[in-house]
Amino acid sequence: MLLNRLKENISKIFSPKEQEKKISKKELISRMLLHRMVGGSSIQAISTIMKYDELDYSSVGSVSQSLSAIGALLPTVQSIPIDEKIEITAVADEIFIGNQPILITLEPISSVILAIELANDRTKATWSEHIVKIESSGKIEIIRMVTDNGTGLRSAISDKGIFWQPDTYHAIAHRLGKWVHILEQRAYKRIAIEYERKRVISSAKTQKVINQRRYKYNKARKRTIEAIEMYENFLYLYVHLLKELQPFHSNGDIRDRDRAKANIEVALELIKSLENEHINTQVKSIEKILPELLNYFEESQKAINRCKKLGIDDETLTMLTLVWQWNRAVTKAKKEERRERAKAEYLFYLEYAKDILQERYEKLKTKVFSELDNIIQASSMVENINSILRPYLDHSKNQVTQEFLNLFAYYHNHRRYNSGKRKGKTPMEMLTGKRQNRSWIELLTDFIEMVEPSFFL
Repeated sequence: MLLNRLKENISKIFSPKEQEKKISKKELISRMLLHRMVGGSSIQAISTIMKYDELDYSSVGSVSQSLSAIGALLPTVQSIPIDEKIEITAVADEIFIGNQPILITLEPISSVILAIELANDRTKATWSEHIVKIESSGKIEIIRMVTDNGTGLRSAISDKGIFWQPDTYHAIAHRLGKWVHILEQRAYKRIAIEYERKRVISSAKTQKVINQRRYKYNKARKRTIEAIEMYENFLYLYVHLLKELQPFHSNGDIRDRDRAKANIEVALELIKSLENEHINTQVKSIEKILPELLNYFEESQKAINRCKKLGIDDETLTMLTLVWQWNRAVTKAKKEERRERAKAEYLFYLEYAKDILQERYEKLKTKVFSELDNIIQASSMVENINSILRPYLDHSKNQVTQEFLNLFAYYHNHRRYNSGKRKGKTPMEMLTGKRQNRSWIELLTDFIEMVEPSFFL
């Protein structure tokens, strides 16, 4: 038995030991970056993993210092590799870490982060400086911005002469949407009280008590009817408002801006007639921005005109518009029932378009969708970036630095999407139209060696 074991291991015992491979500092830094950005690991977790592998630069201090140094080399305003100046629509908003705002501006179609920075406040002056930084390279000109009604940001946009588009979600759904749930719950509560008032009538022993309980029941029944009517009337008007915000009708025809505005005004007046003080306060806020709220209708018409110039006939354009609109409805739907209905409509028009257009479908769809995607109604892309950024901040116990934000922006702009309509593409190549042939980690380490040649020595 011992002889057999010796035979099995003799080559290992007496063979010359392989020289241990020396891992370069560049590779160690690359591992740190992959753990931090792709794995979403905390500094402490990265240190623990590297110590387990017995690697150099594995202390918490070394990991933190290395990543901070890289972030310091990166610019706050992202460098856009384009030859000629481009005009863009941008979305902007604040993300809060505790009480400290992070200002963020994006190009929404590609999702490129143009700039993300910690700020002491969100005043007009701070936002103005933020916008100036983005345009200072001379490669980007912001001609339109989609934002909420924040005072500082809106004032900065106005001063810069940038065309302002109010965020339709914040303008309508954010202000009024919650009242659908509140009024529904209030109606159910009234129904429950009514049933209870009716139940206790039968247990009364005297006519006097019966009469008292009947009076309370009738009163409760009246309140129930009022609550149900309030809920149903408000829901009808709210849904009507949301429909008027759609750039196209359900048959694919483009919606007329003046008529949509008039219908919204009527709906708001009817909502005010419901005489709910809290809802009416929100209605007044909507009325103030209503003149600018439908500005994107102009972009809708421009997009349709550009499609027609491509030689796309009206029937084909209508079909593809319906596919685009219902596909977007699937993405935006929050409730499962609404999502399933939108999905069914999307699949119907999708199959119809494919059947009619045959081999021309993919080419025409790409052209039409590319134009229609320029219709930007909301700054929801900022919320998407916030959802990506938030886990990193949670691991850091909300201790964020500008260096990390620089690193995050670079990673996001040059990494490939794994799913969704942007699958297989990086934000930067979608914005510039230039193919990115190397990974974000290769591009970043090359950048570090260019600006700081001794970094990996």
